[in-house]
Amino acid sequence: MTRLAAVKRGLLVGLIVGVVISSFRFTINNLLAIWKQLYHFAGSSVLGFALVILLFIILTLIIGRFIKHNSHIMGSGIPEVELQLIDKLKLNPISILVSKFIAGALSISTGGFLGREGPSVQLGAAVGQIYAEKFRLTNNDWRLLVATGAASGLSAAFGAPLAGTMFVLEEISHSFSSLLWIEALSGSLVADIVSDHFFGLKPVLYIHYENSFPLKYYWLLLILGLILGILGFFYQEVTLNVHFLYKFFKRIPRENQIIVMLVTILPIGIFYPQLLGGGENLIKILPTAKISLAVGITFFLIRFIFSAISFGSGAPGGIFMPILTLGALIGLIVGKLMIIVNLMPVLYLPNLIIFSLAGYFACISKAPFTAIILIAEMVGSLSHLLPLTFVSLVAYLLIDILGGAPIYESLSKRIALKHELSYKNSKLVDFEFSVSSLGELSNKEIREITWPHNVILIKVLRDDAELLGKGDLILQPKDRLILLAHVEDIAKIKHELSVLN
Repeated sequence: MTRLAAVKRGLLVGLIVGVVISSFRFTINNLLAIWKQLYHFAGSSVLGFALVILLFIILTLIIGRFIKHNSHIMGSGIPEVELQLIDKLKLNPISILVSKFIAGALSISTGGFLGREGPSVQLGAAVGQIYAEKFRLTNNDWRLLVATGAASGLSAAFGAPLAGTMFVLEEISHSFSSLLWIEALSGSLVADIVSDHFFGLKPVLYIHYENSFPLKYYWLLLILGLILGILGFFYQEVTLNVHFLYKFFKRIPRENQIIVMLVTILPIGIFYPQLLGGGENLIKILPTAKISLAVGITFFLIRFIFSAISFGSGAPGGIFMPILTLGALIGLIVGKLMIIVNLMPVLYLPNLIIFSLAGYFACISKAPFTAIILIAEMVGSLSHLLPLTFVSLVAYLLIDILGGAPIYESLSKRIALKHELSYKNSKLVDFEFSVSSLGELSNKEIREITWPHNVILIKVLRDDAELLGKGDLILQPKDRLILLAHVEDIAKIKHELSVLN
């Protein structure tokens, strides 16, 4: 296939995705406005409170019905796309498109601490998959179109075509092939143009600032990066283990546990409606609003806790924007502290908030290039590239030292493991395999290795340390791999690994 053909195909997919995601955003925005009025009504009368509770129950049953029909619409949707591109998951694209659109819009519009970007990526991927299957394209072209749709979805959600393309290359496909980037970029550009037609050209997270950050204060960015890395690792641990909280609600069917999110956000909707949703509007007012340090810390704790509750409920919605909002609040808090102790003037507070947006997402997703480009596009300025890069690199390196794994990759592995466990006719067992110093496994990133089929790397034992089997972990001689496979496949898998070893 020529590059020109890839561009033409990308343009068409991007056009369709742009219309779908713009409709998705429009639906969410209008429903959220209605829900805010309902929360106000609930706080002013007993009748209003009872009405909202009744609507919560109805909504739980409707969304639960969609989830029961297709469990892969739960959560972000980005991990499912990653698994599709490595042939570990097969989905019905029409079912995903319809169910994710309706259930996602209904979930996110309630004001739950969820983002539209993950569902937008999955919706875009579904459009690309429908196109590929309608024209019966090859497996390689199928992957290109799914990836192009995913990039276009993120671009339309955030008005960020370069970041949409980079996110697919860096985080989802882990590939930088020329056909992939040119087709994904073509789709992302058209999708962004379509969304701009509906929502205007103003950047999604436009933050006004007047001064560039001086070099003499760059040592403060080192402190900021370290704080972001520590809090990013904590976010990963909480988010990946929040399912333990829902064991207390095991009497509620999994598909209906969204009711927990709805009930917990009701007081916030009544008393702090400005905190509702992914956090886009909150981020934009942080630099100019007169928010004290105590209030900033309170906002951070509320959003941190309830973002985890919202994600753990299984509600169809993403964590992309909630992560950015937490990053902005960290920047506000750290900036206020630095101002209080006279380490920097107040006029650089907006800059610190912008840097924190990139740094927090960079370390949690472990996709620093995407983070840097995304914030530059969403804020609408390229003047921050150097400090954005500096903060992102520090935060990324610290969370890597702490053993943090890319959040979407970790979620993908969990889904893959659950998918494997669904096979009831075979027993899954774990086994150990040691890395030699001479083979192809040594001194390579995990994602670079061609692993045997039907095996899952659970963890890596190195000396006395226990490491997660994340994609960017470099295997070393004498590492002991703990793998999971069907009992009858273990002998064959060990043989295939020994050939590489």
